[in-house]
Amino acid sequence: MEATVPDGQVVYAIGDIHGRSDLLTELLALIESDAAGGIAAKTLVFLGDYVDRGPDSRGVIELLSANLPPGFATHFLKGNHEQFLLDFLDDPSWLDGWLRNGGEQTLRSYGADIDGLRDRRAPPAAWRDAFLEALPEAHLRFLTTLELKCVVGDYVFVHAGLRPGVPLDRQAPDDLLWIRHEFLDSEEPFGKIVVHGHTPERTPVVRPNRIGIDTGAVFSGSLTALRLENGTRAFLRTAP
Repeated sequence: MEATVPDGQVVYAIGDIHGRSDLLTELLALIESDAAGGIAAKTLVFLGDYVDRGPDSRGVIELLSANLPPGFATHFLKGNHEQFLLDFLDDPSWLDGWLRNGGEQTLRSYGADIDGLRDRRAPPAAWRDAFLEALPEAHLRFLTTLELKCVVGDYVFVHAGLRPGVPLDRQAPDDLLWIRHEFLDSEEPFGKIVVHGHTPERTPVVRPNRIGIDTGAVFSGSLTALRLENGTRAFLRTAP
């Protein structure tokens, strides 16, 4: 039987953004135009990794939290990079790990004085305080209320993937955010088609049990959305 979403609905799942507010703006315009045909129920599902590596994490969070096209239901999933950020806020000793994974670009996008912090060899707690001072309350609220998974019809949306052999309601959060090869190499069914990001590829990856839509936007210039309606699938992408 072909996987479907409920009749009268169209779902757009958006892959990893990583601070590319320019590409997000372009893709949202494509989606808004595509969805203008009067479909009753329109849903946007964002698969996480909104921050880090790219130049404008602040702009991405502002778009997602306050400036999306009207008329869409929304689901915002947490990616491992949002978890990095939140771990740093909870425990500043995460600083070096976050910086190695693109956190410096996020801090700069919020106007934190990175060079000054380095020049005075500020401890990690001072970096956290500087970030919290620059981080709008609405952005912090957005980041702390992200979902781990979302189910629509015959599809489940997660950031990284699922652990094979584990029921959906018993999946560990770390796997939903971080899993890679055990999930990617698995050919077994997961009960629903898994739509995920996390692992970049040049083009979307379609397998019988999963669809990967991280097309490495921060490096390639191509941000991808998967469009699901009834039993059909299509992709919308920004031009690289």
